[in-house]
Amino acid sequence: MSATVARPRSVLFLCERNATRSRLAESIARTLYGATVRIASAGVHPGEADPFAAAVLVEAGYPAPDDTARGVERPEDLAFDLVVTLSPLAHHRALQLAGAGAAVEYWPTVDPTVVEGNRDQRLFAYRTVRDTLKARIVERLG
Repeated sequence: MSATVARPRSVLFLCERNATRSRLAESIARTLYGATVRIASAGVHPGEADPFAAAVLVEAGYPAPDDTARGVERPEDLAFDLVVTLSPLAHHRALQLAGAGAAVEYWPTVDPTVVEGNRDQRLFAYRTVRDTLKARIVERLG
């Protein structure tokens, strides 16, 4: 973590459906920093939990998130020190709701749900996203 960037006391990870990327980030960050940082996730258009995301979390020792997808509709939904957006749509929505003074960081993150192939190929894509998010979370919050 840079000496000039303080660790936030609360972080919201935001993606499109709160099904995959934001849930991966939430589980990882909550496991690593949940004792000192309030961690949550949400989606612009909440959807169903992704079983591949849960599988790659559990295999790496992180808890699988619950099945409740959360959304953002009002500025108060973004009442966090830091909102990390993981897709262009989520970033646009966060900026719309949060206004100019909000701390919003855009971490472009591949959507593993669009990867085609057999089960192993798809799981590889999810693992790559999981590991990339972990490295980014540790860099920012560590």
